[in-house]
Amino acid sequence: MTPAVQLVTDYENDGVVLVRAFLSAEEVAAVRAELERYIRDDLSAQPPDARTFEKDEKTVRNLWRLEKYNEWFRQLGERADIRALVAPLLHGEPVLVGVETFNKPARIGSGVPYHQDNAYFCQTPPDMLTVWIAIDPVTEANGPVFFVKGSHHAGMQPTKPSGVRGNSIGMASPPAVPLRDQFCGLLAPGDATIHQCETIHHSAPNTTDFARLGLLLVYRGSHTQTDPALKAAYSTAVAMTPPA
Repeated sequence: MTPAVQLVTDYENDGVVLVRAFLSAEEVAAVRAELERYIRDDLSAQPPDARTFEKDEKTVRNLWRLEKYNEWFRQLGERADIRALVAPLLHGEPVLVGVETFNKPARIGSGVPYHQDNAYFCQTPPDMLTVWIAIDPVTEANGPVFFVKGSHHAGMQPTKPSGVRGNSIGMASPPAVPLRDQFCGLLAPGDATIHQCETIHHSAPNTTDFARLGLLLVYRGSHTQTDPALKAAYSTAVAMTPPA
């Protein structure tokens, strides 16, 4: 089986795959430099939906909608090689939906509750995915993402508002799969995971002295449509815990 075919097979079976060296060291450095420049020079002029802060109200937790507010990141998300990689996983033509970050800063980086991304994306069929690219090393201590392999096969599970800014809707009940049996995304800078939008995942806070910056590229198949029931539940959660 070729690596490309194996990637599709593993993704269909597990709902998450690991891709080593998705970006080169030079590309990782360029991403970091542009993120730092954007936060320093541009972010303050953007609308509130461009970011979420940590509880200190000054440290960036997430950057949102970079494909809208930053041409450099829009072009990264539209790269032909990345689109070609994800197209078979989406069962159709890729549409770039979002470029965002989960910064997980040192010592104060907040956790992410158990959730399925389609509670936010609200797409049917669920041919939507996230490419999660490590810009910093992701270790067992600094808040790695844990995935419940195969959980996407069960479809969407009941949700509830989480009260977490930036992750406003979570699962009504956590899965029964113990942490030791979940897939832990331990990544070197430039490595990536790709997960399907209904794969259950979560992460712990970062209490270490080392940041855990991740860049996310989100795509859907051009054939997907918005599910009204999922959208209504998401809108309720956002109203309770804005901005996302």
